[in-house]
Amino acid sequence: MSTFPPAVAAEGGANRDAFFWLGEINKASAVINTDEGLLDRSLAPRVAGGIATVLANGDKPGGKRPSTVITFEPLMIQAAGQEVTLIHAGRSSQDMLATVRVAMLREEVLSLADQLNKTSTTMVKLARQHVGTIVPNYTNGVAAQPNSYGHYLLGINTGLQRDAQRLREAYQRIDRSPMGTTVLNGTGWPLNRARMANYLGFSALVDNAYDASQISSVDLPVEVGSIVTGIALHAGSFIEDVMTQYAQPRPWILLQEGGGNTYVSSAMPQKRNPGLLNSTREKASTAITLAMGPVIRAHNLPPGMADAKDALTNGQMVQSATTVLQGLDRIMTALVIDRERALQELDRDWTASQEVADELMRKYKLPFRVGHHFASKLVDYAKAHDIRPSVFPYAEAKRIYAEAVHDYGNTEFPMSEAEFRAALDPVSIVNHRVTSGGPQSVEMERMLKASEQELAKQDAWIKERRGAIDASLARLDRDFDKLSK
Repeated sequence: MSTFPPAVAAEGGANRDAFFWLGEINKASAVINTDEGLLDRSLAPRVAGGIATVLANGDKPGGKRPSTVITFEPLMIQAAGQEVTLIHAGRSSQDMLATVRVAMLREEVLSLADQLNKTSTTMVKLARQHVGTIVPNYTNGVAAQPNSYGHYLLGINTGLQRDAQRLREAYQRIDRSPMGTTVLNGTGWPLNRARMANYLGFSALVDNAYDASQISSVDLPVEVGSIVTGIALHAGSFIEDVMTQYAQPRPWILLQEGGGNTYVSSAMPQKRNPGLLNSTREKASTAITLAMGPVIRAHNLPPGMADAKDALTNGQMVQSATTVLQGLDRIMTALVIDRERALQELDRDWTASQEVADELMRKYKLPFRVGHHFASKLVDYAKAHDIRPSVFPYAEAKRIYAEAVHDYGNTEFPMSEAEFRAALDPVSIVNHRVTSGGPQSVEMERMLKASEQELAKQDAWIKERRGAIDASLARLDRDFDKLSK
């Protein structure tokens, strides 16, 4: 037996729990069956009155809000007599509960998409603020190359935007009504499935009656679980990048102290533990754990079993990703980035050394591997003598070059001192990138605008889908109210 989560707060404030959606299905059944001649019109006021009574009682404090067909129906019978079950023509708990579950999943997905858009908006705004902030980027856990922090953030956000795209694509498959398919092969009653879908705010029907409650009810939570996993992984990767800095005596990025962001160690006065990072990372791990649930519950089961359909655990899974994104949003607003300290960090290591090899090949046609050999020798000497890039003696560079390329050809170092210094300057390296999608200002502005436009489109899509559902339910209410007159 499927269990259902607590009431889901819809955009308009209504509690759209399983009881709510069972009520909407019953209201729509009463209206459609009356209009289609499946329910005697003379009985419509009595049936509608019974449904309305059950719903009104359920909305009272402490009122009964049953979440299954077999517990909802006795309340209708009590309110309107056995005749109320005439609206059950061509229905089954299978298609009714499949509809309830997918309607609730639909709203959970929209809530997740909304929070994803809010978090991405925060990230893109931060990226715009830090177009000119040059920081180390890391590969294999080691400082690799200098980069614009804004460019780095846009890279992270691109992953989140793919998650948003996957949500929209999944939503199209979720936003299909199973109602009217009964158990698995339809019914002899001439039900108007399209009108039912329209009243409940669905944009399409589940086409195959067997698929409706036997197949799609299982694979849709699995699909959403994969998106939850992606979101959690993107958040976790970013968090780990920030966490690494907390192991340094002088981080170039950390959280603003206080406000729930950090906390003081109970024993060590110097410590400021990154509580917000820790808690959000833990929530990301929990989200991934929950996202594995539908796969494990559906594994090696015959079609249609209820295990993977459980609305409670599937709802918790989607909500867990929303919670992760809320934490990530808080992290974004709490970051303190020390631009000067980041430049000092770059000058402590040789993350610009590849540029030397690139420049020798680009300007002087020296094969890259030869230039790479020279740059590697340069770094070895600098580290052995504790020399920073910004103060490396030009004369030593010339000497090392002559030794490194001795077997290749001309041993005279072709770069002027100014060229050598520029090749080791992280700011100059980033500003002079020419790659499409690189961190240079022209490309950053292009990508920022594209990201902002994508966020605006996503926001409009969410509002449009929520508006369509609300409009459909409002239309149902108006038509249902006419039955009592």
